[in-house]
Amino acid sequence: MTVKTADLLRTPLYDLHRKLNGKMVDFAGFELPVQYEAGILTEHRHTRSKASLFDVSHLGQVVIGGDDPARALERLVPGDLVNLGEGRMRYTMFTNDTAGILDDLMIVNRGGDWLVIINAGPRVADLAHLRAHLGADRVAYHPDRALIALQGPAAATVLARFAADCARMPYLSSATLSIAGVEAFVMRSGYTGEDGFEISLLPDRAEAVAEALLAEPEVAPAGLGARDSLRLEAGLCLYGHDLDPATTVVEAGLTWTVSKRRRAEGGYPGAEIVARQLAEGPLRRRVGLLPEGRAPVREGAEILAPDGRKIGTITSGGFGPTVEGPVAMGYVETPFAAEGTEVQALLRGRPVAARIVKPPFVATRYYKG
Repeated sequence: MTVKTADLLRTPLYDLHRKLNGKMVDFAGFELPVQYEAGILTEHRHTRSKASLFDVSHLGQVVIGGDDPARALERLVPGDLVNLGEGRMRYTMFTNDTAGILDDLMIVNRGGDWLVIINAGPRVADLAHLRAHLGADRVAYHPDRALIALQGPAAATVLARFAADCARMPYLSSATLSIAGVEAFVMRSGYTGEDGFEISLLPDRAEAVAEALLAEPEVAPAGLGARDSLRLEAGLCLYGHDLDPATTVVEAGLTWTVSKRRRAEGGYPGAEIVARQLAEGPLRRRVGLLPEGRAPVREGAEILAPDGRKIGTITSGGFGPTVEGPVAMGYVETPFAAEGTEVQALLRGRPVAARIVKPPFVATRYYKG
């Protein structure tokens, strides 16, 4: 079970992380492995070539019940939920009245109820938000439930040895399957840009399933460090860094999540601002950057125009092992957001040439069936 020790929460796989010599760190109040003995670079490359197992139990699993959960949730998010089929899942976000992003999340139509997967950092605020708008009796939070992610091009091959039906699951679909004799709720999704599955389990069965998957020759454990470098190469946002309550859906380049119906009908916080920015354009936009050289440009670094004027800020940056060079994302004034625009980024006070590109930095390989 998830317990609080020394002010940090532990996931159901804590003992397994220790057994595997994971280097434990504080992440959003959870004690999680940043890496194992192989190191971040090896874990990253293994995920791209074979399959890695990640503990993502810090993500909150919230079940929404009651009458018509789709319409109830649609009052809080810009995503189209009414037309989301049973067993399917959708990426969307909670917005505020200024179209800022309170959290980004995955929502799954499970038929009888709906599963909302929230980030660890804003989980307390998210739960209060849901309870205030939907009613506390409709919101069931399951903090002890485990969530593991099997990611990489070999993920489906490996999981099919335990649950053959997984191979036929479309991208962004879900099913209840048996894995190593354990009932699991399985979603074909992930945060690495690779094919893969996220597997929700009762806390007392998580370690057995994780060990069974790790016993397969293609699978190795991976920590938060590789998860971050993988998601950055895939151009995926990290809440609290690339997304926050002061950043709108349009600025973040997430308008693809807002269907034609939701654009026309609105009905969620900030809808009018989203509509105006779609029509007129925002003052700034999220972009990818490829800095020159080998040194990564980190979060918080200023982005400068060729004349030295500040035009934006890096929100995520690091070394891309697949790219074999530094990659970054950030926000710039809209006139500088076009692909190919030459800018500069401050690296320890020194300007470094960089070029605006459209993420992802590495082509994603989600399963398309």
